[in-house]
Amino acid sequence: MTIHARTVSPATRGPSLDRRLFMQGAGGLTFAVALGLPASAAEAKRVDLSPWVTLATDGTIMIRGPAIEMGQGSRTSLPLIFAEEMDADWSKVQIVRAAPIDAVYGNPGFGGAMYTAGSSAVTGYYKALRQFGAQVRMVLLDNAARHWNVPITELTTEPSVVVHKASNRRLGYGEIAAFAEVPAKAPEVRESDLKDPSRFRLIGHDVMRVELPTKINGTADYAINLKLPGMIYGAVLRTPVPGDTPATIDDTAAKAVRGFIQTVPLPYGVGVLADSTAAALAAKDALKVTWARKAKGWGFDSEKGLKEFAAAARDPARPSKPWETAGTGAAALATAASVHEAEYACDFAYHAQMEPLNAIAAVAPDGQSCGLWVGTQSQTMAVTATANTLGISPDKVAFHEHLLGGGFGRRGPRDMEFVVDAVLLSNAVKKPVKMVWSREDDVRNGRFHPLTAHHMRAGFDASGKLIAWHHRKAADIVTEFQDPVRYQKAGQKDFIGMLGAELKTYGIPNRQVDQITMDSGMRTQALRGIGFGPNKWAVEVFLDELALSRGADPLAFRLDLLKDAPRARAVVEKAGQMADWGRKRDGRGLGVAYIDYSGTQIAGVVEVSVDRANGQIKLHDVWIAMDCGVAVQPDNIVAQTEGCVVYGIGLALSERITMVDGEVQQSNFYDYLIPRMRDVPPIHVELIVTQNHPTGVGQMATPVIAPAISNAVAALTGKRLRHMPMTPDRVLSVLKA
Repeated sequence: MTIHARTVSPATRGPSLDRRLFMQGAGGLTFAVALGLPASAAEAKRVDLSPWVTLATDGTIMIRGPAIEMGQGSRTSLPLIFAEEMDADWSKVQIVRAAPIDAVYGNPGFGGAMYTAGSSAVTGYYKALRQFGAQVRMVLLDNAARHWNVPITELTTEPSVVVHKASNRRLGYGEIAAFAEVPAKAPEVRESDLKDPSRFRLIGHDVMRVELPTKINGTADYAINLKLPGMIYGAVLRTPVPGDTPATIDDTAAKAVRGFIQTVPLPYGVGVLADSTAAALAAKDALKVTWARKAKGWGFDSEKGLKEFAAAARDPARPSKPWETAGTGAAALATAASVHEAEYACDFAYHAQMEPLNAIAAVAPDGQSCGLWVGTQSQTMAVTATANTLGISPDKVAFHEHLLGGGFGRRGPRDMEFVVDAVLLSNAVKKPVKMVWSREDDVRNGRFHPLTAHHMRAGFDASGKLIAWHHRKAADIVTEFQDPVRYQKAGQKDFIGMLGAELKTYGIPNRQVDQITMDSGMRTQALRGIGFGPNKWAVEVFLDELALSRGADPLAFRLDLLKDAPRARAVVEKAGQMADWGRKRDGRGLGVAYIDYSGTQIAGVVEVSVDRANGQIKLHDVWIAMDCGVAVQPDNIVAQTEGCVVYGIGLALSERITMVDGEVQQSNFYDYLIPRMRDVPPIHVELIVTQNHPTGVGQMATPVIAPAISNAVAALTGKRLRHMPMTPDRVLSVLKA
């Protein structure tokens, strides 16, 4: 489907929030009113109560959503939190996309940036949105009190109505909009002013996600479907190895493609412009380019590289950076009665989002402004990348937000290369250009979950207590490339790569986790589950091996280590109960894994069988128990968790990227194997709802799956799989060993 739209330049966008007067409210939260704006007759029927909400006299409530919608439901859940405290009638709420202004709409839990990633939307915005909503409710109460000339303490609210019980009077929010005055100072909101969770009408009660109807009827606004007047189409042949440049360009064959317009030399490749996407991609594929071969990644071989990574991880003399240290760290191993060692590995993996990267840019004839239509995980980073590319100020970029057909971290790099592609091509011709990556472009030029090698050592004392733990991980640094600002602020710690390696919940007194920095020259980036994926793979499989070395039941072994963590114990116990852990299965094995993922407690049990003739692992059931605190939208959390499981199955069993001479060997879904419907077993999810601050859910179940599968295979066969993905050839090799 194609959606037609008219081009809007920054000069014709209308008033923006930078023309508003901002004040500071309680707790340093921003509160604002619009002052001095020209008002038409229609605009006079609305009042901006804060940057977050506009109220109309017909009762319509327009709440601004700051998070990007990429299928996880944040476009619904965040405004719903605000509406809860405002006491809004949800049927009268319209959700409006927030403008790209970090200072107003940035996520407090993400350093104040408008960045939808890391399962941080609900947990980051929750407290602030509740406070903002409560402030607006107080403004409405204050206006009603003055209107009726009664004490504000005599007033209460029902959904979108202020009530004065003493006189049996009611005043709808829309009626208040007709005379509302917004105070110069935001009302102070104390914790006691917020709703008691027992009174929640929206939080914890499922509503339909607002974008779902458009996805069902085909009107969903993905940028890849958009068509602008006068638009042409672009594609880019990028260097196969990051950081390289073209040496020679022969576009003779490209020019022969019907619909070809021109080529555009770029620092990192060659752009092609044509009268259709098909023509642009065909012309791009017809280019003959030789590369300078000056980038570090040329010559890198992923299989040989992994051996180098593993050697570095096991070499105690290899310099490392500390990530976590507790007690006496690795030194405690010297006093252990017994020490166990194991090594684990993970291959590169691709994001495999269903919608390939794309963007539309429309650079003005004078090059001093630009319209941008894109689905991105960060509105402000996309604007900044556009402005920096053109050498203009960000306010000259008219940003148009679109739905994402999957992100998983791929649409979130700070340099926004797919946005830059579109901007450079548009700037070359000063016309609107839709730039689309083919699936092959997306795979071969992906930014991958890094190659990792893990060397694990653990020690028990004479009584059989686990007293020491040492985890050495060798991998490329992710954060330095993906988010250099936060990398420096974090003291040059690679938190994107190392999160999940720590063991704060398990009761192991002496722990040490180190990172050995490698440099393959390859593109690495956060992928759903970030560092938790490879790190918990190593941690949870090694824990299983330790349990079996002591003759202990793996689930009971974990429960003993979690005796001082009641929320953790609860999810492990629940997952075991769901799976009927103690029941024997003929020809099948059960495996368990547990993760404390940034406060979200999650445990998973899988049931598997193995075809010993071809090495194929088959999943028969997956059970997930989760405690993410307040469950803002329970049914949506279950849906996200099911999606996490499917994603985790692919990473666990089949998804791998390999490099030879620095070039990616895979190209599409026939050789990069994502799960098919036949591969997905019944998935059972139970939420343990608590009143703890809500924590993330969008990627938390993904890292549980691989270790649980390895543990299940070991329980069934007595053989241990230590290399992810657990492909049939690797399974056969281990079974025959």
